[in-house]
Amino acid sequence: MFDFKKTGQLQKQRFRLRAWVAGVVVLAGFGLLTGRLWQLQVDRHEGLAARADRNRIAVVPVPPRRGEIVDRNGEVLARNYRSYTLEVVPAHVEDIDAMLDALRQVVYVSPAEQRRFKRRVAESSRYASVLLRNNLNDTEAAWFAAHAFRFPGVELKARWVREYPQGTSAAHVLGYIGRISEADLQALDEEGVLGNYRGTDVIGKKGLEKTWEQVLHGRTGLEEVEVTATGRPVRTLRRIDPVPGANLVLSLDMGLQRVAEQAFEGRRGALVAIEPATGDVLAFVSVPSFDPNLFVDGIDVESWRQLNESPDHPLINRPLYGTYPIGSTYKPFVALAALELGKRTATERVYDPGYFEFAGQRFRNAGSVSYGMTDMHKALVVSSDTYFYSLGPEIGVNALHDFMKPFGFGQLTGIDLEGERTGVLPSTEWKRKTYKTREQQRWYTGETISVAVGQGYNAFTLLQLAQATAVLANDGVYMKPHLVRAVEDPRTGERTLTVSEPSYTIPLRPENVRAVKAALVDVVRKGTARQAFEGAAYQAAGKTGTAQVFSLRGAKYRASEVDERLRDHALFMAFAPAQSPQIAVALIVENGGWGSTAAAPIARKVFDYWLSRADPVGRPVPATVARAAPAFAESRTQ
Repeated sequence: MFDFKKTGQLQKQRFRLRAWVAGVVVLAGFGLLTGRLWQLQVDRHEGLAARADRNRIAVVPVPPRRGEIVDRNGEVLARNYRSYTLEVVPAHVEDIDAMLDALRQVVYVSPAEQRRFKRRVAESSRYASVLLRNNLNDTEAAWFAAHAFRFPGVELKARWVREYPQGTSAAHVLGYIGRISEADLQALDEEGVLGNYRGTDVIGKKGLEKTWEQVLHGRTGLEEVEVTATGRPVRTLRRIDPVPGANLVLSLDMGLQRVAEQAFEGRRGALVAIEPATGDVLAFVSVPSFDPNLFVDGIDVESWRQLNESPDHPLINRPLYGTYPIGSTYKPFVALAALELGKRTATERVYDPGYFEFAGQRFRNAGSVSYGMTDMHKALVVSSDTYFYSLGPEIGVNALHDFMKPFGFGQLTGIDLEGERTGVLPSTEWKRKTYKTREQQRWYTGETISVAVGQGYNAFTLLQLAQATAVLANDGVYMKPHLVRAVEDPRTGERTLTVSEPSYTIPLRPENVRAVKAALVDVVRKGTARQAFEGAAYQAAGKTGTAQVFSLRGAKYRASEVDERLRDHALFMAFAPAQSPQIAVALIVENGGWGSTAAAPIARKVFDYWLSRADPVGRPVPATVARAAPAFAESRTQ
């Protein structure tokens, strides 16, 4: 018989067991849940809250406005203007080509802009914003804004655009900006400033734009923006304003710069003008030039090809990069070396038969002209090669090297422009380091003879010659040449000078300096530069020069029979007024021939312009300086 009582008790026991097990499981579950909640709400609260905020809050960099560049008178050389741009995030566009086809129905995008855009897309991250079109006008911007819903991933933005209103004038000084490349990003990362370039897509590439990049760029700001799950901004929670880049006030005078550039009349060459007392670079000319505006948003292929393949090399910064033998413009410094080193006195005369003979070889004057008995003064005025040939062995190449070095020859001048070349100031040590074989390393006395007249191994930049001329005009006081006169805080207008004290002073005997300067005055008054400065309302001091481009191997030089690009270079160095120099100039006309006829007239125009104005401190210029000077005549003497 079935026992219902026993069966009921067994069922009750089973039920109690199940209830206990279920209770334990529930309690364990609650325990685990409580523990997890404790972990999330207490132990990991701060980290998870921050993560949630990051999902909710986007940090948007706010790029600063780039500093402007002006000349000493406030004339604008580089500035910024607001412009509308179209930018694309490729990851948010399903079909790039289809998007471009549709977009062209709304806003014009040129074939060149499309090619440039596709190249940038290929080079950039899919999630990076890529420029498609810039400089949209108000009508184009409004038209796109009305149709923006049709183009996901395409965004209309307002940004600062760099502009160079002077065009080709002073382009080699200013340089240009361009889009940040991978190499730029790596360099910024190595410098530890990459974070300051978040949101910035351009950087200085050449000239002052590159050299003074960190000053011009400023400090990036940021915005904390609350966004939806889809990334749409809702409101701005916090903003740190960017700090605009500082403005650069240059020592250049754009009036003088344009006068100097125009004076070359389409010829190739370079000119540097310096204020001796301060080191201010007043003009810095490299011709031919280029338009830096072409590079701001990426230069097109055809324009790049024209600039890069031109035989005139317009992209080369000639005063900074180009090195030349400087011919007879070297002679005043060689003469000063002879005086200072006690190798010859100013009044000591030597016979000039038209050549200097050494070891059976004759080194001749230009045109084989004989000047008879010649002292240092006459030698500089008539530019006697024979006189200076004879000085070479007496001084010696090493002593000449040591004397010239403090003037800046063969040295970095320290100008605030990157890429300066040192050139070559020869010495026996230099030759040993430069050449490999023992025979090549040997220094020959005949080489010193060529060096003494500015030829041979000598290779200097025009900047070095201009700086040496300024140091001579300043009686041996070396003021570091500089293009940036002051850095200006755009918020307060406060200016900080870049150079105010001399770097050093070369110990020169005043009587020796006076002797050389007196000769340079007579070069202008009655020597090789007399016709270029005839009728000038001021007294200048200078020296003409002609430098060989290639050796004729003893043949007579006839310019008409030589290819134009193989003809001699024309040079001139000078300062004015002679008694109280306000400006020192060095220039070269490449393949121009005689310095007296091709180079000196350019310096005359520069001096006429500068000395006809009120001086930098505002004092009126004497009437004798202010009146116009008569035109000069040409000369074939050197």
